[in-house]
Amino acid sequence: MHIANKVFVVTGAGNGIGRETTLRLLAGGASVAGVDLNADGLAETARLAGSGDRFSQHVVNITDREAVAGLPPAVEAMHGQVDGIVNIAGVIQQFVKVIDLPFSEIDKVMNVNFGGVMNMCKAFLPTLLARPEAAILNVASMGSYAPVPGQAVYGASKAAVKLLTEALYAELLDTNVQVSVVFPGAIGTDIAANSGVSLASDASTETAAYKTTSPAQAGKVIVAAIEKARFRTTIGPDAAAMDRLARFNPRFATTLIAKQMGELLEA
Repeated sequence: MHIANKVFVVTGAGNGIGRETTLRLLAGGASVAGVDLNADGLAETARLAGSGDRFSQHVVNITDREAVAGLPPAVEAMHGQVDGIVNIAGVIQQFVKVIDLPFSEIDKVMNVNFGGVMNMCKAFLPTLLARPEAAILNVASMGSYAPVPGQAVYGASKAAVKLLTEALYAELLDTNVQVSVVFPGAIGTDIAANSGVSLASDASTETAAYKTTSPAQAGKVIVAAIEKARFRTTIGPDAAAMDRLARFNPRFATTLIAKQMGELLEA
């Protein structure tokens, strides 16, 4: 898909990967409807973009089905069309084992990460099917195939996104809508703070930050996946390596991650 003169709806556009994806789409000549809970974050994205009317700001909670249902007509009223949705917004869970994880946290993570993506897909599918060509890109996670101790529900929510996206690909094979799923590894974003989660220690934070891929690089990979209609894409050397290892020896991959990430649970 050529992105120039297309209109994309990007969730999580107020920071991190969502912001960088938005900026890259705008730089490529597309228009973007940015969706986020954070009005200030969206305003900063607009300032950085400097794209005038090609970027619109929509303060919407993607778990609010009624509010999401109102997005297609709102975006069409501002941009005239919708050619693609890019579902990036997400949260992680508290770094605790399932036995210690409250149901309120479980519900929050599932409602945002899976429910939000489902709400967006259901709301926009009729609009996308009416376009000459259209795109759906959903962001899953390395955690959907490489389970991280203390992030079981986060991984489960992203695994649900993975399977949903693959099923949508199968259902839409004979239509004009291309479907892609993206698996980021560790990305240098504020997802922990935005999720209301504190990491175990400064040392853990520094170690994680050293190994992360930049949000700008993640945005580059996501836009390339749209342009090239890629079915499946990883972001970062960690995601690529664990993808291969999880396919070859899933038990060993799980054990390796458990040993590496155990310090976050023990600290």
